[in-house]
Amino acid sequence: MTNLKIAYQGEPGAYSEIAALRLGQPLPCNSFEEVFSAVENRRADMAVLPMENSLGGSIHQNYDLLLQHPVVIKAETFVKVEHCLLGLGGSSPETAQRVLSHPQALAQCRNFFATHPNLTAEAAYDTAGSAKMIASEQDPTKLAIASQRAGELYGLEILQRNLADEEWNITRFFCITHAQHPESLEQTAGYDTSRQKTTIVFTLPNEQGSLFKALATMALRNIDLTKIESRPFRKKAFEYLFHVDILGHCDDPAISHALSHLREFATMVKVLGSYGVVNA
Repeated sequence: MTNLKIAYQGEPGAYSEIAALRLGQPLPCNSFEEVFSAVENRRADMAVLPMENSLGGSIHQNYDLLLQHPVVIKAETFVKVEHCLLGLGGSSPETAQRVLSHPQALAQCRNFFATHPNLTAEAAYDTAGSAKMIASEQDPTKLAIASQRAGELYGLEILQRNLADEEWNITRFFCITHAQHPESLEQTAGYDTSRQKTTIVFTLPNEQGSLFKALATMALRNIDLTKIESRPFRKKAFEYLFHVDILGHCDDPAISHALSHLREFATMVKVLGSYGVVNA
């Protein structure tokens, strides 16, 4: 582990903390806005942000925040989400009444709740925070859905494992750093730059064929797009931002030429980062 301070949203034991531990010393924050502020104000060297879950989809708030702060993506990492049902000693899903967790975690465990009609799902701010609340309140009628690490940290029993509806429950994280004072990950164990990605965001004029033209700048150069997603543009009603992930580095000749071509007609183009992957 490096000495880098890595901001993340949540309590110790959160899946975001698992991602942060791969990079350095975790620094818990109460909100995603606080995570960005920690990087911007240099209280943290880097931060990890959940961007997309294989079951729940994109975390749109973080895509919006990437544009609002002077940060750059330095890496991505993938954390397998293994939801556990946690409770006090003697608790059980048959006698409990409520289950606390983050709304996305609750949504990923619909089948569990369908087979336990006595349990009411209750949204909380964080998976690990839910476990912390159960441990603090000492109420055996309340359970939490969180990681095994959260259960160990807060002294709770694992009542059931593998609660998610699907086994392939994986969260993709971006590792960000200050754009003007970027940190290096070259000394980080597991950092692999052999297969890089670039994330860009752009807006287009409201004209026929503009999106086709934008995608053609990539297709005509055999550039592989791994993701494209539109988001409402907050500065103008009913206009949209397009977030695109591309295989390769922004300095690769084909991608560099494609971006130059795109800038000829797009109303805004921003490269959010070219990056490798941090493996577990």
